[in-house]
Amino acid sequence: MRTVEVVIESPRTSQAKYKYDPKEKVFKLKKLLPLGMVFPYDFGFIPDTEGEDGDPLDIVLLCEFATFTGARLKCRIIGAMEAEQQEDDKKPIRNDRYFAVPLGSITYAHLESIDQLGKEHSDQLEQFFINYNKVEGKTFKALGLIDGEKAIKQIKKQCV
Repeated sequence: MRTVEVVIESPRTSQAKYKYDPKEKVFKLKKLLPLGMVFPYDFGFIPDTEGEDGDPLDIVLLCEFATFTGARLKCRIIGAMEAEQQEDDKKPIRNDRYFAVPLGSITYAHLESIDQLGKEHSDQLEQFFINYNKVEGKTFKALGLIDGEKAIKQIKKQCV
């Protein structure tokens, strides 16, 4: 089974981006999204992992019920959007977005692969991340989608 623990930083429909501070063990407001822009799904991280940016791996949670900042859920990985992120004139780094469904979900229980979301849906998620990064002066470039099996292998390689 392709399951991981997920910690929610910013719930869907939130305009606020929170970031966990491991030293103080609290969630701190990192930024506000521009007016009219909200997280389309719950956004968080996979604990005990580390990406090229030095942060835990990012994850998008597809679920039908309300979560909250700090919620910790066991989830099934359905794939990832491989991506590069670049800040100013620095070298691009990988900053993939993993996608998961919480165990116990009814509405999204049928999803086995990120491909089932469809091209239009994936394109809209890509546009969200492009605009989300643009707010911070970063560029985001999607490199493609991968299935859950490949995604879980990548996650395991980035465990700390």
